[in-house]
Amino acid sequence: MRLDKYLKISRLIKRRTVANEACDAGRVSVNGKPARASYDVKVGDVVEIALGTHPIKAEILSINEYAKKEEAGQMYKIIL
Repeated sequence: MRLDKYLKISRLIKRRTVANEACDAGRVSVNGKPARASYDVKVGDVVEIALGTHPIKAEILSINEYAKKEEAGQMYKIIL
């Protein structure tokens, strides 16, 4: 699954266009490297999003094409 789509479905970022723009601006990195929106995410990848004042770092636990609001929080684990 594409990185921008994963960010939207997991609700880490609200809209896919915002996720795409964040990737293009270099604000999203996967495993410590800047990632493009077309990056193919895998289980175990660590995604870091630098939007606003507090960066978010999350490990991907599962990949689903569709997720309800309750399921979205189980797709990743926040790393402090």
